[in-house]
Amino acid sequence: MGLIRYIIVRGSLIILTVLILYTLVFLILRVLPGNPVLAALGTKNIPEEQLKELMNELGLNKPLYQQYFEYLLNFIQGNMGTSMIIRGRSIASDIAMRLPATIELSIWSIVVAIVIGIGLGYTSVISGRKPLMDSARIFGSLTYVIFIPALGLFLQLLFGVWLKLLPTSGRLSPSYYVEPITGLYTIDSLIEMNIPAFMDAIRHLILPSITLGLVLSGPFTRLTLNNMVKVMGSKMVMAYRARGIREELIARHVFKHVLIPVVTYAGLQFAMLLGGAVLTETTFNWPGIGTYLVEKVMYRDYTAIQAVVIIFAIIVGLASLVVDILYVLIDPRVRH
Repeated sequence: MGLIRYIIVRGSLIILTVLILYTLVFLILRVLPGNPVLAALGTKNIPEEQLKELMNELGLNKPLYQQYFEYLLNFIQGNMGTSMIIRGRSIASDIAMRLPATIELSIWSIVVAIVIGIGLGYTSVISGRKPLMDSARIFGSLTYVIFIPALGLFLQLLFGVWLKLLPTSGRLSPSYYVEPITGLYTIDSLIEMNIPAFMDAIRHLILPSITLGLVLSGPFTRLTLNNMVKVMGSKMVMAYRARGIREELIARHVFKHVLIPVVTYAGLQFAMLLGGAVLTETTFNWPGIGTYLVEKVMYRDYTAIQAVVIIFAIIVGLASLVVDILYVLIDPRVRH
């Protein structure tokens, strides 16, 4: 019951967070100088009567409080509005088409980050070699400050242009087609048993997921290493060794203690993961929600920007909630 009550409270906080972010974006977009319709159309040569007609059609001539609550109510009902750039185009359908690409990239990137980060931190401590641990710490510090587009361009040049081993953009080669079921090409191709398309989707994922995953792996390395060193020096481990327990079993037990702060950080990292996905998608021309948001910001497409921000806030909030629930599964002593 305590966990259920906690989930309800956290769910309420997610709603509050979404409302705060929506309010901030709503106000910021409307205090920016210039007319949004002219920015969306990319021209100032438009008759005054036609401009007023477009403003009226988009509801931008209504009082701000009315625009605020109307959009919020429509969003709750599943109506995210239509694009200001392509009139009549549903934003919900655009997001439904683009979001799976970002989710797929994020999943593979976090897998790369966890495998590299936790693996390197764990291995360096278990080895007991100080030079290896120092190297892992340096790796963790350097990767965290790498500029994602710079790393992405370097990998594109190395593996795409010079070695010609991997594709540098897109999700799938033009010669392959995958019927969208989940929107995740690696999953959909396996469902269809289309192995060539699956391999091609993997090849397209390698460079962007390594780029984003490598940047995110640094903090995982340092967090795992520092916590492993701390726990390995505790009285608990000394007692295990005094009883003659093998080092492999001790390391495995210590790793369970380290998992809790690592999982905590993984949840907090999810927000950064989405932010990094925007840069990665732009670098690799990945057709996800990040590149979609960049396009809409350039043209000040109010309704699209608001919808994407709300979706991002909901995803981050749900990810944090899932992480909190995982606490109980990893360590039964944790109670909410």
